[in-house]
Amino acid sequence: MSDLHDLPAHTLLAAYRQKSLSPVEVTQAVLRHIERWEPSLHATYLLRPEAALAQARSSEARWMKSAPCGPLDGVPTTLKDNIATRGDPMPLGTAATSLAPMADDAPPAARLRAAGAVIVTKTAMPDYGMLSSGLSSFHPLARNPWDLRKTPGGSSAGAGAAAAAGYGPLHIGTDIGGSVRLPAGWCGVFGLKPSLGRIPIDPPYTGRAAGPMTRHVADAALMMRVLSQPDERDSMSLPFQSIAWDHFDGGVEKLKGLQIGLLLDAGCGLPVEPEVHAAIVAAAQLMERAGAVVTPLAPFMTPALLDGMDHAWRMRSHVDLAALPPEKREAVLPYIRAWADSVAHFSGPETFAAYSQFHATRVATVKACLPFDYVISPVAPVPAFDAELPSPTNDPLRAMAHIGFTVPYNMSEQPAASINCGYTTGGLPIGLQIAGQRFDDLGVLQVARAFELMRAPQRPWPSPAPA
Repeated sequence: MSDLHDLPAHTLLAAYRQKSLSPVEVTQAVLRHIERWEPSLHATYLLRPEAALAQARSSEARWMKSAPCGPLDGVPTTLKDNIATRGDPMPLGTAATSLAPMADDAPPAARLRAAGAVIVTKTAMPDYGMLSSGLSSFHPLARNPWDLRKTPGGSSAGAGAAAAAGYGPLHIGTDIGGSVRLPAGWCGVFGLKPSLGRIPIDPPYTGRAAGPMTRHVADAALMMRVLSQPDERDSMSLPFQSIAWDHFDGGVEKLKGLQIGLLLDAGCGLPVEPEVHAAIVAAAQLMERAGAVVTPLAPFMTPALLDGMDHAWRMRSHVDLAALPPEKREAVLPYIRAWADSVAHFSGPETFAAYSQFHATRVATVKACLPFDYVISPVAPVPAFDAELPSPTNDPLRAMAHIGFTVPYNMSEQPAASINCGYTTGGLPIGLQIAGQRFDDLGVLQVARAFELMRAPQRPWPSPAPA
């Protein structure tokens, strides 16, 4: 049997039913593994072993009576810093925020608790979630377990690192421009940004979604069963829909006859590096051999669309930072302050024009995807970059140059996933993005599972250096 910290959620649940494993011994194994990794990885926030073990003991008692309280009872899970948990501070990755305890669980946390999941720890993120790296003024620098010199990505930095390192099977991140898919791609795990509103979140915001990050597609499907219940706190929460999340596996046959668009040029931002390009082409060829009809798709994003959204986010952050007391504002990472303040001179019409690019991106994305069942592309044009950098360019005036493939689907509200499709010569994972039509979250999971079955054998998961 694999080490307990490596076991998928569905395997753990079967073992709990058979009473061949206990949630306590599994949680203990995960905590021991975290203890070995954390001095170098820095993925966690609010790691409280005794609290996790107390949850595990309660779960063990339920399983001994064959009376689990929900579909994830006893499964170790992590939550991103910015998903509120009752009674805990929520720093949002920055030293500028108050550390007042949160009054309530956000919807994903509430759903996990009700399902019996053991919340082992929360995970680190960069300041306000506005970087695709693990650089933070509050948390220690999060790193990539495949190569500690590299970033895990962001803003779900700790979640991506934790999933790849084996901090249990289930993790949740959030995504407003790629913040689930980018770290999933750079850490070699599976990540799903669902259709907007499929997983309720608080506070809701244009394009913002929570999503599962797991090593296995089946575990993400298991999480969707729990996380996709509506919540009135999210004004964009979708009505309940009975979806057979537990029966998503159609195998490779799912691909036969599908119309798949192949997007190899985002039309904006950084060019795709050759190793990334080659891995995505190879993935498309695998899908073709399985019976999919793969057609090249011309770029539909433009520099103007990406720049407009970037400038709008800068203005939002500029206004937020200007409202802080001076000492708090100075605590924010200088890169983020420079990025936000670069639009201080914008007029009202310039700001309105920038915000209009969110809707223009939505229109362009929906139109481009209409002829296809699914669209595949790189998650990012480059592999994981140096951990100490805030972005691949290290330039606050080009801070979003790497999100041209991911951000369109936040604005179009379409589901999009990242799944590992290869490695660079240096051993860094390369993410394949699979995007579907709006509301077709199950189909994206099915296509991802088909690819998971076809792809080349995966390399062993990274392990911590010996003590």
